[in-house]
Amino acid sequence: MKVLGIESSCDETGVAIYDTEKGLLSDQLYSQIALHAEYGGVVPELASRDHIRKTTPLIKEALSEANLQMSDLDGVAYTRGPGLIGALMVGASIGRTLAWGLDIPAVGVHHMEGHLLAPMLEDVAKGQAQSIDFPFVALLVSGGHTMLVHVKAIGDYAIMGESLDDAVGEAFDKTAKMLGLGYPGGPILAALAEKGISGVYDFPRPMIRQGGLDFSFSGLKTHSLTTWQNSDKTDQDKANIAHAFQEAVVDTLSIKCKRALKSIEAERLVIAGGVGANKRLREKLNELKAEVFFPPMQFCTDNGAMIAYAGAIRLKAGYREEAIIQPKPRWSLEDLPTL
Repeated sequence: MKVLGIESSCDETGVAIYDTEKGLLSDQLYSQIALHAEYGGVVPELASRDHIRKTTPLIKEALSEANLQMSDLDGVAYTRGPGLIGALMVGASIGRTLAWGLDIPAVGVHHMEGHLLAPMLEDVAKGQAQSIDFPFVALLVSGGHTMLVHVKAIGDYAIMGESLDDAVGEAFDKTAKMLGLGYPGGPILAALAEKGISGVYDFPRPMIRQGGLDFSFSGLKTHSLTTWQNSDKTDQDKANIAHAFQEAVVDTLSIKCKRALKSIEAERLVIAGGVGANKRLREKLNELKAEVFFPPMQFCTDNGAMIAYAGAIRLKAGYREEAIIQPKPRWSLEDLPTL
């Protein structure tokens, strides 16, 4: 079954084709970073307009890369939510209309389920998907989400804990902005942290003494700002603060993951989302006494491959949806049907 996947939830336009027999056939991605950089963050209206300009050309490129015609497609998957309503509407309108015109089934994919299943995609060159045994704990860490999920089966999700304020990626970006590091700040801050000196600053690990599995990073962001304001404001101070901030975040995530694994006696941990590309996070979580799975680097951030793959699984299982265009900017993982 050849499935076209369309991702348009925020500021990346992703289009891919996944074949349930041959694996990933093509993967196209356009990032809007340059468009939003001068504003220091995503401008929803500009994001929507850019998705309109880029989605159709990317579909043509994906078909060409896969040596397929439009008529060769067996299904269409698109990101239904959560995300920016305008951006979601673009992908949903194109995806659902295309499926209707070709008289093939379509499915709206949950953006976070796509991320959650992305570690099952191996390297693009290999094409195929790997198998991860259920149940497992998933740590979803991105610019908009931070949560721990008990995954019993595809679609059978129980949220164990989540951020009460800023998501991890958001905290990285905001802290980087306060330090004057540019946009997008997360990767820049992570690179600067490698130049920091360990032990100069000792930042708190938020919400680790209260028990439970929820997160809070807004206080850590404020602590970083206060430390910067009280420093000599040298380049080394900036690097030391970046290092201390990252260590506090990584330690907190590691502690919570260990706690989550123990609470349900799980042996597998799956990491998903853009922050999953963070080198220090990967090092720290690999120290846990568990099998730890990360997505390939190219599938950490938003992409069409994860949507095509997640959609292909549901379409192959017989899941179908009506010919309506109805994006869901707010959508809980727990509301998904179990396969």
